[in-house]
Amino acid sequence: HLLHLLHLLHHLPASSIPPFISLDPRPGYLDSRSMSLFSASRRDTSHSSFSHLDAASISAASKVYIRSFSELSNSDVPLVGGKNASLGEMYNSLTPLGIRIPHGFAVTASAYQLLLQQPFECAPPPNKTRMLARDAETVGDAINNVMSHLVDVEDTAMLADVGKACRCIVANAPIPEELEAVIALASAELRAKYGDTAITVAVRSSATAEDLPTASFAGQHDSYLNVHPKGAALLTAIRSCFASLYTDRAIRYRIDRGFEHSQVLMSVGVMGMVRSDVASAGVMFTMDTESGHDGVVFITGSYGLGENVVQGAVDPDEWLVHKEMYNAGKRCVMNRHLGEKKITMGYRKDASGLNINAVINKPTPKEKRGHFCITDEEVLELGGFAIKIEQHYGRPMDIEWAKDGVDSKLWIVQARPETVASQQLTSNVLEEYVVQKEDVASRVQLVTGRAVGHRIAIGRARIITELDELPLFQSGEVLVADMTTPDWGAVMKRASAIVTNRGGRTCHAAIISRELGIPAVIGTDVATTTIKTGDLITVCCAEGDLGHVYAGEVPYQLIKTDLEHLARPKKVSIFQNVGNPDLALKFALLPSDGVGLARLEFIIQEAIGVHPMALLHPERIADTKVREAVLARASGFSHPPDFFVAKLAEGVGTIAGAFYPRPVVVRLSDFKTNEYRTLLGGEPFEAVEENPMLGFRGASRYTHPEFEEAFELEIAAMKRVRETMGFDNVILMVPFCRSPQEAAAVLSKMEQGGLKRGERGLKVYCMCELPVNVLMIDEFSQYFDGFSIGSNDLTQLTLGVDRDSEKLQSAFDERSPAVLRFLKMAIEGAKRNGRYIGICGQAPSDFPEIAEFLSKQGIDSMSLNPDSVVSTNRKLAALEEKSATDLGLCENGGGGGGGGGGGTEKKREQPKHFLSNVFPGAA
Repeated sequence: HLLHLLHLLHHLPASSIPPFISLDPRPGYLDSRSMSLFSASRRDTSHSSFSHLDAASISAASKVYIRSFSELSNSDVPLVGGKNASLGEMYNSLTPLGIRIPHGFAVTASAYQLLLQQPFECAPPPNKTRMLARDAETVGDAINNVMSHLVDVEDTAMLADVGKACRCIVANAPIPEELEAVIALASAELRAKYGDTAITVAVRSSATAEDLPTASFAGQHDSYLNVHPKGAALLTAIRSCFASLYTDRAIRYRIDRGFEHSQVLMSVGVMGMVRSDVASAGVMFTMDTESGHDGVVFITGSYGLGENVVQGAVDPDEWLVHKEMYNAGKRCVMNRHLGEKKITMGYRKDASGLNINAVINKPTPKEKRGHFCITDEEVLELGGFAIKIEQHYGRPMDIEWAKDGVDSKLWIVQARPETVASQQLTSNVLEEYVVQKEDVASRVQLVTGRAVGHRIAIGRARIITELDELPLFQSGEVLVADMTTPDWGAVMKRASAIVTNRGGRTCHAAIISRELGIPAVIGTDVATTTIKTGDLITVCCAEGDLGHVYAGEVPYQLIKTDLEHLARPKKVSIFQNVGNPDLALKFALLPSDGVGLARLEFIIQEAIGVHPMALLHPERIADTKVREAVLARASGFSHPPDFFVAKLAEGVGTIAGAFYPRPVVVRLSDFKTNEYRTLLGGEPFEAVEENPMLGFRGASRYTHPEFEEAFELEIAAMKRVRETMGFDNVILMVPFCRSPQEAAAVLSKMEQGGLKRGERGLKVYCMCELPVNVLMIDEFSQYFDGFSIGSNDLTQLTLGVDRDSEKLQSAFDERSPAVLRFLKMAIEGAKRNGRYIGICGQAPSDFPEIAEFLSKQGIDSMSLNPDSVVSTNRKLAALEEKSATDLGLCENGGGGGGGGGGGTEKKREQPKHFLSNVFPGAA
């Protein structure tokens, strides 16, 4: 290969040859620039000179032990490890696409092997390292001898002794002069590349088994930041990275993953430092880490160095960017969460980056905590980076980013394959952990936090506050701590669940718990002071985005479904009722055709929490404290109503984006007056009604002078979702519409706000929940594209029963013959007018026989609670199959004949059925 390369070089024009390649026939020749840098580099080393090393020796050593990022690609993992290979791959392939990757070089795994060949030097006996290493002659032999003492990885004391001894051996190994020389030369070239001899560098470990698609080794090895790139500081950092191949956690990780210790080598990356200590940094994934939804980029960040985000020391800011919309030019932040970001990590003055004291955490000023650490424009730039990186690698990626506080630019400092959620997606088995509301309601709730995963675990709590308490941990206990670090890996593997005071969804505790398949509740603030060691607790992540820790044992059920072989109905579409945007990405993976009901009330109540009129007219609020609280909720917005529009659009956009391009039917607000009054600032704008269920609600509000300004905010938010964010799969639905005249007025109001039915594919449905909607469905069909039956309100208005009355619960029954007749009439009327009709009420979820009835009547869709989707799919598919079988029997003569001639035909007896007294023959 070398002869072939030389032949090619001799036939190339001189102008096309890279500047560091010379055609001088002398072996190992360095060009004049390299010689100049080499001469300067001699002054950067611990040796006064390398007089005995000629240029040829240096050049030959450099080719073996040093690789510039510009020379590397993904195929170089055996030479420079996963991290360096990825950095080189991105530097060469993605820098031309506008992605910023810091320049640097790799000290190869061959350099580490050279270190292993050096004479073993250790303190004289009696020294534990010397005792474990026995009579080894080389560094490599000493390590092998020490590792042979580790028989049981569960023996944490021996693991600690072995790890410490191995690190001591490597840390004291002499660095050969030729290796020192080429490192000095590469460092000088890097400083020249940056044009700044005062730069500092990041020195990062890169093992040859690191950042693989099946094993990330995340956090197992050490890296050093803000290192002076010359002299002893750089050499010490490189040697320390070599030694970190034998941290206790790395040894344990290799054993758990089935790697032979001798087969994993260490390379070290040296790259220009991104000054995120005076800006911000974080982590992003090209999929949602909780659900595994691959349609979004999930970005986290905080002020200062990114280590706080990785380790879970802060509650970071979070953002979602929708990939398909970004690529289509509709570039908006789909959702965001403002983290508390209580601390900021920076450098100590004169820090060398070689010890734990090199960095320091300081409290983040309160004013900064109230703002996101980067702008929307920067979020979208990062989202674009992530999409390009994923496209290049062809798989979900875990990416670290940093913003430089000096040049204000965003940089990618690491990218590796995502190894947890993406692998779980290959499984077609759906696991559902189910708790009953009455069971959790009867338990004491100890703490809440961010739920990681969807599982439930029960165990005795073990509070860990110091490292020396780790040996006390017993298998099956619940680990409760302020936060976790990679050193805790052996304990975390034995835990049934994890609970922490601090952390976000991309912190160490969250990542490891996903990898181990155990539930975690993170960011509780008070877990270590509220929970006591020995307490029997239930850690529940099956109730949504919020994780709960309950006192005692809460019973639960685990349901497993093979989705690959799940039968689905062909005649009826199955939709879901989804109100919580935080759960939309998870629910979108269930076998359904879209969302049949997305209520605005949940978003207004939880994400906004303020009456829209209070934001429009705070001056009408007499209570000063309430008025200040209203304005505080909208802080960061110069015009308070913009807060309402932004949060409502993000909530709806998240649901629409999660299910895109499947249809999402969004019901416009339907709070009753008593519910509106409970919102912050609501009392001055809402009257007290005797019967709010039948009062000022639904469509009647939208054009009323007391509320139409608030409805205009809803229109603006829905317009933003459909047009700015690009989610044209959103269908709008008008609730509690009492007359065709009211329908016409609402549509006119929407058109004035820029939402015209029929334009840009906009469809508008009507809730069919009043008897008038059924009886006048022909008239309502002139204004709406479809209907969705609201079985709750239709039942109470048909039977004259207040569904909120405890005394009348036995009289509230959707299976009433009167209600069923209305359902049949509604379906027939919609079909007669060529309109879509579905149902989004509770009835099909609660009563399978209602679902069966609706299917037989020819309804287009059923929208169910997510926990009923799988079972209803199965039941309706079975019903269709049975109907087809029965039809085949009828076409073949009913399957029964009289034998022996002259027998009379016997009519089959119809089974008893609850519908038989409503419609003759319905069963």
